Amino acid sequence: MTDSPTATDTPAATDQAEEIPYEIKIEDSGPATKKVSIEIPETVIATKLEEQFKELRREAAIPGFRPGHAPQKLIEKRFQSDVREQVRRALISESYQKAVEKHSLQVIGEPTFDSPDDIKLPDSGNLSYSFQVEVQPDFTLPPLTGLAVKKQKVEVNDQYVDRAMQNLREQQGTMIPVEDRGVEKGDHLIADVHVKLEGAVVHHEHDAEFVARSGKIAGIQLNDLDTLLFGLRPGEKRDLNARAPATHPEEKIRDRDVVIEIALKDIKKLELAEINEQFLSSLGFANEKELRDALGEQMKTRIEYEVQQSLRDQISKYLLQEVKIDLPVTLSEKQTERVISRRTLDLLMRGVPESAVEDRMAELRGGAREEALSELKLYFILQKVASMMNIDVSEAELNGRIAIMAAQSGKRPEKVKQEMSADGTLLNMYVQMREQKALDRIIETAQIEEVAAPLPEPE
Repeated sequence: MTDSPTATDTPAATDQAEEIPYEIKIEDSGPATKKVSIEIPETVIATKLEEQFKELRREAAIPGFRPGHAPQKLIEKRFQSDVREQVRRALISESYQKAVEKHSLQVIGEPTFDSPDDIKLPDSGNLSYSFQVEVQPDFTLPPLTGLAVKKQKVEVNDQYVDRAMQNLREQQGTMIPVEDRGVEKGDHLIADVHVKLEGAVVHHEHDAEFVARSGKIAGIQLNDLDTLLFGLRPGEKRDLNARAPATHPEEKIRDRDVVIEIALKDIKKLELAEINEQFLSSLGFANEKELRDALGEQMKTRIEYEVQQSLRDQISKYLLQEVKIDLPVTLSEKQTERVISRRTLDLLMRGVPESAVEDRMAELRGGAREEALSELKLYFILQKVASMMNIDVSEAELNGRIAIMAAQSGKRPEKVKQEMSADGTLLNMYVQMREQKALDRIIETAQIEEVAAPLPEPE
């Protein structure tokens, strides 16, 4: 049944009167939002109360009476309050489910009840209540075949294997204390960081760890950080002028000029691991050539993923531009967290370090509402595409993805799966994989133009 702005069902007007013996009224209440009003007749309430008291009489243990033989009036007097509350909850839950099922409402998030404190079981008369609920929006898909996309043509060469080797040597390197000089490029620093707006501290991080090179401090990008801190010694302070991004977690400094005070505590220099027999053996390789070959294969795998993701991004951009959707005015917290979880899984699959992922998620939570809205819009679009194309994700495909994540985290696949199932990310991964398969199905029919492109910079 299709919802209409004022669709109403009454016991006398529907062939489902016995199944749903009360009125349900559905009204539009804003973009992708419905207002549901329900009126439960006094007779239904009375029947429910009678059933509950009968069941209670059979089970209740009353001193002086055998189970099932206590007087009905005594049962009603002793358990009146509890039974009425149970019936109230049961009727609201049941009628809510019936309203959703009868009108095929594709609900997202939790309902918001109008005047919830006033929803009480009446001593006489009908029980009336209403709630607002966000629903999956209705929209039309654009053409999905023959779309024009550009595919990056990239090749792994020795230069980038050298960079990957450098990264590996850094990861396996040793931190050496620095005592006889100030900061130089590439040093690893520990400092207290205070972000100030017009002289007042609005954000602080004690014992923050970062590297003297282009990067973020307290969520603010500083491209020349090594130059700004050059020569600073432990025990000294230095103020850096910067501009906070519009997505900074601290709302009051978004898109504002700030001062970042760095109180340096410690300097360490990274001594790269030497490529020798012990280094190679610890990584499981007999010689340097084997290691370089393995690094080359890892990079090829990463590039293949990045190239495919670039094609997916192009299709996603097309869908977002072409599809018009009225989203709910207020996104539920559950939906926002789902967006964040999906972004987290995607970044982890790209090999982004967990610390960097946390920084990105902080930005998303902190104010990138438009990005969250786009993510939710794309979610609705791709779920519709996947349903239309009968796309699903098998258990074997899920386990394969989990195995990759387990290898990257150094955990057993069974352990990773248990953790993901417990915190809800397993379902989110299923949704993400289904969306990727939907995008890949569209790419299969696309008009692909190969273009030269540089390799992505190694992490």
